[in-house]
Amino acid sequence: MKNKKFWNWTNQSESEAPEERVLELYGTIAEETWWDDDITPKMFRDELFAGNGPVTIWINSPGGDCVAASQIYSMLMDYTGDVTVKIDGVAASAASVIAMAGTKVLMAPTALMMIHNPMTAAIGDSEEMQKAIEMLAEVKESIINAYEIKTNQSRAKLSHLMDAETWMNANKAVELGFADDILTDDKKALPDDVSFAFSRKAVTNSLLGKMHIRPAAPKAAPEGRSVDELKERLNAIKNYL
Repeated sequence: MKNKKFWNWTNQSESEAPEERVLELYGTIAEETWWDDDITPKMFRDELFAGNGPVTIWINSPGGDCVAASQIYSMLMDYTGDVTVKIDGVAASAASVIAMAGTKVLMAPTALMMIHNPMTAAIGDSEEMQKAIEMLAEVKESIINAYEIKTNQSRAKLSHLMDAETWMNANKAVELGFADDILTDDKKALPDDVSFAFSRKAVTNSLLGKMHIRPAAPKAAPEGRSVDELKERLNAIKNYL
């Protein structure tokens, strides 16, 4: 049984080259293996460099293999076109490293990013355990390299953030430099000539108009209330409008 790719190009096979190529990284990075005969680094690279122009990468991943993430990061950094990363769910652990390759990194208002120290499993005597500790220290430094290039934060601060297993919402990620901006809904964009100002007088007159009452009219209103009484009631509540 062939292993399933952990990436997907949504418009890679179109007959005419699209203006923007879209790559989805949804799920675990290299869930089974990155070195299998079916799923290899070369396969990802061949697909990435099969076209040119801007690439948009959608990420929703809990992380995975740090070696796979490192290679994908390097390939994206080597790609000559603009790479826009859009995080619509979570970019955690190894997935956050891949996100750092974006020319621009955008996060949905509800998205999250998480960074932490690398982990591994080791078996053996104290010498083997010490080798594992040293290896993890070097892996951490390599990850900090990617974070430092993107965020311009100090290595000491980045190390402390990883030690604490830091979760960042979109605003926090932008504040710390892990993201550049927050995704917006273009459909809700208002025309330039739309004004948010309003007049209390206009609102009051509009309410009176809907009640079929003219502010200056002297006649009595329905239910035995005079126009002046209604105006006094409107004036009492207009501060809440």
